[in-house]
Amino acid sequence: MKKDFGDSISNKVYEYRVLARMTQQELAEKVGVSKQTIFVMEKGNYVPTLLLAFRIADFFNVDVNDIFTYVKRNDQNEN
Repeated sequence: MKKDFGDSISNKVYEYRVLARMTQQELAEKVGVSKQTIFVMEKGNYVPTLLLAFRIADFFNVDVNDIFTYVKRNDQNEN
């Protein structure tokens, strides 16, 4: 059984894409995924693979940490 740690990845894909004046379709084509993948990633409903995260960061010429942020669950009641 897979343990859910409650952590996640937040992203700024939407902000970078809008600043670049690109559509979701245009970004998707540049990084090799579907428009739907970009859409759900921007909504926070999809965590990209490490490879895709690096492709997106490389496309915008920034560090991967500038776009993607690890969000650790802050649970005081952990055993």
